[in-house]
Amino acid sequence: MSTLLTASELVAAYSTGEISPVEATEAALRSIEERDRECNAFCLVDPEVAREGAKASETRWREGNPIGSLDGVPTSIKDMFLTQGWPTLRGSTCVDRDQPWEVDSPVTARLRENGLVLLGKTTTPELAWKGVTDNPLTGVTRNPWNPAKTPGGSSGGSGAAVAAGMGELSVGTDGGGSVRIPASFCGIVGLKPTYGRIPLWPASPFGALSHAGPMARSVSDVALLLDVLALPDHRDPNALEPPAGAYREAVRRDVRGLYAAFSPTLGWARVDPEVRQIVTSAVAALDEAGLRVEEADPGFADPREAFDVLWSTGAAQWLDTFPAGCEAKVDPGLRQVWEQGKTYSAADYLAANAERAELGIRMGEFHTRYDVLITPTVAIPPFEAGFDVPPGSGMSGWPDWTPFTYPFNMTQQPAISVPAGMTADGLPVGLQIVGPRHSDDLVLAVARLFEEVRPWPTDRPAGRPGAP
Repeated sequence: MSTLLTASELVAAYSTGEISPVEATEAALRSIEERDRECNAFCLVDPEVAREGAKASETRWREGNPIGSLDGVPTSIKDMFLTQGWPTLRGSTCVDRDQPWEVDSPVTARLRENGLVLLGKTTTPELAWKGVTDNPLTGVTRNPWNPAKTPGGSSGGSGAAVAAGMGELSVGTDGGGSVRIPASFCGIVGLKPTYGRIPLWPASPFGALSHAGPMARSVSDVALLLDVLALPDHRDPNALEPPAGAYREAVRRDVRGLYAAFSPTLGWARVDPEVRQIVTSAVAALDEAGLRVEEADPGFADPREAFDVLWSTGAAQWLDTFPAGCEAKVDPGLRQVWEQGKTYSAADYLAANAERAELGIRMGEFHTRYDVLITPTVAIPPFEAGFDVPPGSGMSGWPDWTPFTYPFNMTQQPAISVPAGMTADGLPVGLQIVGPRHSDDLVLAVARLFEEVRPWPTDRPAGRPGAP
């Protein structure tokens, strides 16, 4: 069978008996075997566990008793989430593989409880610290549209897996853009929901910046997966109450007539001209479809310095718990962040957190005038794999090319990336839709309208010759 179906289409086929979960899982495993040598999206694949899960799901569907709206859908999970029976190494050679792995994170537990078929775990940069995906443990992950290019990060393995048909769904983490960046670079949909909407445990050292997020090939699939993941878990004290309704229903809301601000630069970001043209054209299509769009900047300066303080102190706190001798073994860029984080005081951290709060207040006021804010997702197209910044660009770090993502981790708002178009070189470009806190349903509905106006091609990337 084809691996090009969405999760929604698979479930519909399960209900009629046209396709079984076993067939879908075998197709996903074949796709991994065919494509992952090129993409390096998985750090662990467990065919035995996947097949057992698929057989159990097939029985439930045959008996008319599926245990969830995504029962039997082949899914992967980023190697940042604890998984019972599988190691969680987080892309690091400093994590001991030979220890008990007896507990599921809330995300993993919800997936199992709803009958999704877990194929394996996807790659991440070490400790998910940057916007591309390579690490000392598994090497470089590559973009399925062109393996010479990066899929982005830090959920780059998940983005590449979904884009290449190696499973219909994945779950990533997003502390500065890590779901939305690979969604943009890989031509899929990725949502960073409101902070606390998806419970996290253990608590991330990146604190209030950190979110988990669903990734899929359609907005409806992202909504379905959010329904599974957005349930409270007592292990996360910041988890929100259960959602008032189902996101799979809210995504159909009519948003025509609502007000949207389009900010192509946020007032200060430098954007690749082709990216800007693609996103501007996409926004015009939304305006023509009935969303009332006007160009307006939210009116804040680049919060990069405050973000760097919050990010690097979190990294330093985490790495300080690692065994002696790890400084020489970690990603060199992460080691620099580690050292940077040690230079900040508690007063520096509190000042950065106060700036984060003030930014959230400013955006709250902005959304009294505009229902959503639309921007490019990433300022540049995908660049060469294996580099943190485009070679020869003069950029100093990954936040230089992600000015549209990290501010909205600081504000804790929901933000989604949807495919907006392709560059002349055949690489995807994403459009980002940001809503007020707790408006995940609105963000999904606007994204669904855009998906209807500008349908994304159903063919998946076949890869290209010339990858190293």
